[in-house]
Amino acid sequence: MHLYNAWLPPVVAEETRREEESFAAVVRSVKDLWRRDDPDSVYSTLKWISVINIFVKAKSEVSPADVRELVEFGLDLFHSSQNKLHVQVRWGSVLVKLLMKHGKKLGLTIEWRPFYDCLTRTHFKRNTGPEGWRLRQRHFETVTSLTRSCRKFFPAGAAAEIWLEFRALMENPWHNSAFEGSGFVQLFLPVNSENQNYFTSCWIKECLDLWETLPNCQFWDIQWTSFLARCIKSCKAIDWEQFLPALFSRYLNMFEVPVSSGSGSYPFALEVPRNMKFLFSSKSGTPAKAIAKSIVYLLKPGSSAQEYFERLANLLEQYYHPSNGGRWTYSLERFLRYLVINFQKRLQHEQLNPDQNKEADIFLRKTERALFVKVLLKLIDRGQYSKNESLAETVAVATSVLSYVEPSLVLPFVASRFQLALETLTATHQLKSAVTSVAFAGRAIFLASTSAPQADDHNNSDALVDLIIISLSNALLGMDANDPPKTLATMQLIGSIFSNLAVVGDNDDGSSFLQSINFSEWLDEFFCRLFSLLQHLEQTSITNEVPQASISSGTFLVEDSPYYFCMLEILLGKLSKPLFDQSLRKISKFVNSNILPGATTEVGLLCCACVLSNPEEAAVHLIKPILTTILSSFEGTPISGFGGGRRFDASVSTKAALSPALETALEYHLKVLAIAISYGGSELLQFRDKLKEAIGSAFQAPSWKVNGAGNHVLRSLLGSLILYYPIDQFKSFCSEPGSSLMEEWLCSKINENEMNEKASLFPRWHVPTQNELSFASELLVVHFQSALDVLLSICQTEMHTEAGDEKEHLKVTLLRIYSSLQGVMSCLPDMRPSYKNKGTKDTDFNYSVIAGAVGSCIGSAEMRERAAQQIHVACKYLLKERSDDSILLILIIRVMDALGNFGSLEYEEWSSHIQAWKLESAAIIEPPCNFIISSHAKGKRRPRWALVDKAYMHNTWRSSQSSYHRFRTDSNISPPEHLVLLMEDLLDLSLHNYETVRSLAGRSLSKMLKRWPSLISKCVLTMSSNLQDPKAPEHVVLGSCAVLATQTILRHLSMDAVSFSAFIIGLLASSHHESLKVQKAITELFVKYNIHFSGISRSFFKSSGTNPEGPEFTELISQISSLGFDNTSLHWRYNLMANRVLLLLTLSSRSDSHLSSKILGQTAGHFLRNLKSQLPQSRILAISALNTLLQGTPHKISSQEQQQSEYPKENNNLSTEGILNEILMEDGFFSETLNSLSHVHIIADETSVTRGNQGESSFQSLADKAITFFYFDFLASWPRTPSWISFYGGDTFYSNFARIFKRLIQECGSPVLKALQNTLDEFSSAKERSKQCVAAEVMAGILHSDVGVLSEAWDEWMMNQLQKIMVASSVETIPDWAACIRYAVTGKGKYGTRIPLLRQRILDCLIVPLPQTMATNIVSKRYAFLSVALAEISPPRMPIAEVHYHHQLLEELLDNMSHSSAQVREAIGVTLSVLCSNLRLSAASVHSSPEKVEEEGGLMVGLLQKKDWAKLLTEGVSELAMNILSRNHSDSMEITGELTHENVSVNKEVKADIRRMETMFHFLISSLRSGRSSYLLDIIVRLLHPVISLQETSNKDLSTLAKTAFELLKWRALPRPFMESAVSVILSSVNDPNWRTRSACLAYLRVFMYRHTFTLSGVEKQEIWKCIEKLLVDNQVEVREHAAGVLAGLMKGGDEDLSRAFRDRSCTEAKLMLKKRKQRNSRSNQSIASIHGAVLALTASVLSVPYDMPSWLPDHVTLLAQFIGEPSPIKSTVTKAVAEFRRTHADTWNIHKDAFTEEQLEVLADTSSSSSYFA
Repeated sequence: MHLYNAWLPPVVAEETRREEESFAAVVRSVKDLWRRDDPDSVYSTLKWISVINIFVKAKSEVSPADVRELVEFGLDLFHSSQNKLHVQVRWGSVLVKLLMKHGKKLGLTIEWRPFYDCLTRTHFKRNTGPEGWRLRQRHFETVTSLTRSCRKFFPAGAAAEIWLEFRALMENPWHNSAFEGSGFVQLFLPVNSENQNYFTSCWIKECLDLWETLPNCQFWDIQWTSFLARCIKSCKAIDWEQFLPALFSRYLNMFEVPVSSGSGSYPFALEVPRNMKFLFSSKSGTPAKAIAKSIVYLLKPGSSAQEYFERLANLLEQYYHPSNGGRWTYSLERFLRYLVINFQKRLQHEQLNPDQNKEADIFLRKTERALFVKVLLKLIDRGQYSKNESLAETVAVATSVLSYVEPSLVLPFVASRFQLALETLTATHQLKSAVTSVAFAGRAIFLASTSAPQADDHNNSDALVDLIIISLSNALLGMDANDPPKTLATMQLIGSIFSNLAVVGDNDDGSSFLQSINFSEWLDEFFCRLFSLLQHLEQTSITNEVPQASISSGTFLVEDSPYYFCMLEILLGKLSKPLFDQSLRKISKFVNSNILPGATTEVGLLCCACVLSNPEEAAVHLIKPILTTILSSFEGTPISGFGGGRRFDASVSTKAALSPALETALEYHLKVLAIAISYGGSELLQFRDKLKEAIGSAFQAPSWKVNGAGNHVLRSLLGSLILYYPIDQFKSFCSEPGSSLMEEWLCSKINENEMNEKASLFPRWHVPTQNELSFASELLVVHFQSALDVLLSICQTEMHTEAGDEKEHLKVTLLRIYSSLQGVMSCLPDMRPSYKNKGTKDTDFNYSVIAGAVGSCIGSAEMRERAAQQIHVACKYLLKERSDDSILLILIIRVMDALGNFGSLEYEEWSSHIQAWKLESAAIIEPPCNFIISSHAKGKRRPRWALVDKAYMHNTWRSSQSSYHRFRTDSNISPPEHLVLLMEDLLDLSLHNYETVRSLAGRSLSKMLKRWPSLISKCVLTMSSNLQDPKAPEHVVLGSCAVLATQTILRHLSMDAVSFSAFIIGLLASSHHESLKVQKAITELFVKYNIHFSGISRSFFKSSGTNPEGPEFTELISQISSLGFDNTSLHWRYNLMANRVLLLLTLSSRSDSHLSSKILGQTAGHFLRNLKSQLPQSRILAISALNTLLQGTPHKISSQEQQQSEYPKENNNLSTEGILNEILMEDGFFSETLNSLSHVHIIADETSVTRGNQGESSFQSLADKAITFFYFDFLASWPRTPSWISFYGGDTFYSNFARIFKRLIQECGSPVLKALQNTLDEFSSAKERSKQCVAAEVMAGILHSDVGVLSEAWDEWMMNQLQKIMVASSVETIPDWAACIRYAVTGKGKYGTRIPLLRQRILDCLIVPLPQTMATNIVSKRYAFLSVALAEISPPRMPIAEVHYHHQLLEELLDNMSHSSAQVREAIGVTLSVLCSNLRLSAASVHSSPEKVEEEGGLMVGLLQKKDWAKLLTEGVSELAMNILSRNHSDSMEITGELTHENVSVNKEVKADIRRMETMFHFLISSLRSGRSSYLLDIIVRLLHPVISLQETSNKDLSTLAKTAFELLKWRALPRPFMESAVSVILSSVNDPNWRTRSACLAYLRVFMYRHTFTLSGVEKQEIWKCIEKLLVDNQVEVREHAAGVLAGLMKGGDEDLSRAFRDRSCTEAKLMLKKRKQRNSRSNQSIASIHGAVLALTASVLSVPYDMPSWLPDHVTLLAQFIGEPSPIKSTVTKAVAEFRRTHADTWNIHKDAFTEEQLEVLADTSSSSSYFA
């Protein structure tokens, strides 16, 4: 049994034993409900899902056999419920919970393919159903999480099948199917023990190669990292050592951080289609989580992974520093967080399973653990004072967890940081972080100081004790009303420290800690500070007219976190008797001598904590004096006579009032008393009469505030008497007598034996005695039953002459009833249900699904029923006589809520408490692995009080649920008649004209409907008729909309045909309401209905013979169709809604064959006519609709038969085709339609901001979008390849328009083609761009339609049309026509591998060269068309003709590389990058699959092996660059010079060179941006030198291109063979005669070293260091300074050996230089460059450690400072370096200066002080 269940109140704990049988009965009932032959029977199983959920949440003991049976049944039902998304969502989510909780005990085998089929059918098919996108989103999330839960049960061989299935999708990395494939591999591939032998080193190598094919794409990276992380964790047999350099290189480069002065994000990340991002989203959106997991599981004894991790951390640590924050902080915070989490999980697994022989050799030993923690401490040290709150919090939690693993490393660190924060007075935020760290590590500090210290450890443990003492004494200073964060951190610290102690101040024996602190003095000081804090508090919120549900709103101590009350409970609970008495005296004196209305709640909680700790004493010292004060204050005050107690006398006028001071004092004392007595229990019986008198007087007082306070006291008193709550929760119960100082903490996951051993720790519960129950009954008689009688008499007899008196009397009476109900909660039994079958006895009434009771039973069900009856009468009276009094109405709604919604008060209390414990801090959690005392548990350990608190809350939750589902599961039971009356009253109140009344009643009503679904239909019919009613006032319609929009009702509409049609007709017939508010509410309701639409009840489609409501459906369709046309006088939004409903109905009827064909045809026709609607919104919806309705099969040529033949046509298609043809042949149909569609295209000016994909967005509000926007549009599967170039178009080309015309042609064949010809001709030559856009879409649809008559049409007119378009001179339409070509050649099928009918002809048309005389924009247009066409071709599947085509085009492009027009050169560069990468990928795939080689003979290979194009392309590139540079240099020299014939020809040559180079740069930029660079790396490396050297030339265009390429190259990590070539290029560029080239080369080197730090060999690194060192003495000062900066950067995270050697060399050299200069005292012999070089070398060393103080640093800084006397630029270098050193070490200078000697500090001081003017 779970600990929380074992610790429930004894009565309830006993009851829980029956839950196993109860669960078995539930499983049987569910199984009986579903019949395979009746697919709709699945809906009847849904009511059991919440019941099953309850068993999971209640942590019930259930039999694994039952769970297994249920899971197998659930999976079967899930797979059988295709197209019932709502059913799958509900069952899927409950199966996930069952598998997570019980998965390890179930030996299941689950097949993977059904899940894949389910996903593809619902989310990856084009013709999706009508379901709302929110439902689809939930469905996708459910299916994917269910797949993840089932992965571990996939059978052997599944991994091979899955890889085979999805590997093919990734053969073309530049097609969206690759993203899909990677997502599916990540989702499905199992690494369970059955499949582990599938994963081998060769297979991992293949994965890494695949990963490499798409650089700089975060989505792709996340999928591969996540999957490999799972492999690394599970596949122990693979030798990961060989992959470490590649893996760590990827990990480092995935963190987008700014290197040197670069940007912190990819300059051009590869865009992934949004549906992929949405479908395969990662929760954190960053690969950090998977990287952390991989690293933790790569560690093992003898592996070099630790060393790699250390280097990774060295490189990243600087970005954790507060001064280096940015958008990368989030991913770094996640990285640290998951490193700690995974490390903890791994240790826990290894410590709890030490006997697994196979794995024991890879378990982490102490040395590995220590090394890992040491590295994490670096990151923690940097991030501790981060300005980013989540990073600071993560660091504190990490410190806490690690302090249990390696206390010897972590605790001294915590201590030193705390000391440092105390000394740093300037930064107060540091103290808060440091205090939090000590609080979180509090227990570790205690354990480490008390766990038997050895001799050498003695100082250490003393230091830790000192730390606790210092932090406790400083904590007192931290309590400050003006600094909430620090105050709360301090309280958390005190709570943390005292949670660890067993008893404080009782034992004089052992602990050095308890002896070294005088608790008596400390407590005096503590309470002084606390009282001062309370006196200075200011209340934040204003008080409300209606009493709050909570006692009162407090200040930050109560509102922001639970630490204040916890600290008091813990502190007072742990004190010994003398110390407690001392504290109680102080508290009593303070409470009884102060009135602090600003801190009511806080003082109340202080008293409450005393009562909890020692009720007997606290009753005497606190409750008694407060009661006496209250009663004496009431003496002689006027009374209203409304509070019961004596008969009300109407003749006595009660106009008297209390004075404001007395009113405030009374309210304050009553509220403090209310909180103080919350847990008083039987101790309150001695004040029985006084309490009754105080409550009576409070209700009699003529002050609403005092009445409200009385309500709190009554509620609190009732709760205190009859509820179950733990007592002595904070007292320590030591199970082992020896350990007197430390309290033992417990884990909730313990077995029966351990539980029996810990029996002494079981909580003691307050179980009401007979006296308490009789006192409570007495209170109920006075304040509940008699109050109800008074209420009835006020409503039935006019006892008041004045309206004001009546209102007051009603208010007080309702308040008494409300507080009585709130006090007794569900102890007052629920109303008895009525039975449909009258013969049934009430036998089963006491049956509950799970055990749970909030307290002892009091009163009877009759009391509740009678109350409901009387409240119903009162409500009718109020609505009639006092409908404008919101306070009374709100009170009566709250009373109804408490009466009708049984258990909801407990649920609210539980959920508000859960919110508070969301802040459950690491201070009271001990991680499962504790190496301090070598004790490891199955879960987190917590103090006993925290576990008791959780058990208490668990009981509260159980009591709210125990009878909630009692009646849902029995169809024989209907709601109690009294409840129906309340429901009707709430229905009336939810239509009230006050907003607050409506919303409160609506909430209460929806709770009632959720529990009693049978009441919903009536509710829907009433509300729908309100919408239709032309006379209905605004507030009635608003209330109706609010109720109808609740999830409960929207869900019900899909089950109940009558409600559905009433709702739809009501919505569509509500256009007569004119108020804007109403229209907004109706639109929002409709949008919500759309989003959550889950289908329509099947009974709706039943044939008319059997069902009297049969014709309803077709009638409804025709009724709605008539609304959906323009010619009605309907408002356009209603027209839109009617059309949308029509579409939903049609799509829902698809499954019903006898209705479907006719309706589909009619609806398609209807929407086709709507394309030329006058209303723009309706046109957009019509496009969505046609895309979904038109199947387009009859005239399409299937892939097997490219000749036209007769097709067997189905009837429905015939009828659809007939209807469509009739409409299409109408005169002028197409020109009208195209004209109206052209208005949807809103063409923005060039200057305006570019929008996303939906051009229509500019005139659509969000609500309209939600109606027209269809889930299907979201999955629109075009373009299927990434877009990265400006002329790719897409902004104004709508693929869904093109798709309609494609489908129309496929449905209706050649008549449409003929009808379209002239219109298309006219529109494609129109002047308006919007018309040309439509023409482009239509043309694209035709060209891609693949119908039989297409070839003839192409020869007849389409080819000419295309040629005409190509030579048209309009520039702004290039993107639209380019998109048209792109659409036309897009590969068919989901993965774009089938070739469209006309692709080859379109390509042939494009390759025909243009005449020489053509304008350049037409030439560039042709290349643009070619590049987009080539990008759509799938290289791995290219037929021989297409390879020929590529080579033919390649020759033309190579010849034209020096074209005179810049525009054309760009187009050529882009086309080249696409073409060359296509050829490379095609060649690679031919070599990888031998069957292809045989198939095409040697021809293909021969063609593809013509590798000379790569040589031709880059031939002489470096010489070109040199020529351009030398000409550039001589141009600047020859400012004057005569123009000779020779000069002109040379100039021509240079211009040609520059143009060729520009084209090469365009090629390079396009390759890097498009993600195609992986196949062109050899060419890219050859272009490296030109890019570096041409950064600064006189030709601005060339230099701009070079800089753009340079920025992109910085982000490109190069794999092994290309990296060596790059290194040799760089090393040669470093010696370039042009200093700008040398400087640019340094800039590249800095990033190059960072990106390749794991893959460069030691020799290569050494060579690069040498080169940079050489540049320190370069003759150009800029190069020297740049080299120093680069070296400083390399030393920050580079190779430690190289750095050390460099530091030693530079130090020796500088010392030598100083010595020589002192000896000769002359400056002649050494050049300035060599001295500057030595100084810069020192500077680099100093600046490489900006925040630390390694042992060598003082010498280096001082040595550097001695060069201050040198001339400029040396002097300025020294000054700047020392100033920077001082700035970065300023925060910690107090500590760091101890590392310097006196002389060194003097030298530094001389450097820093500015020289005097008079010196």
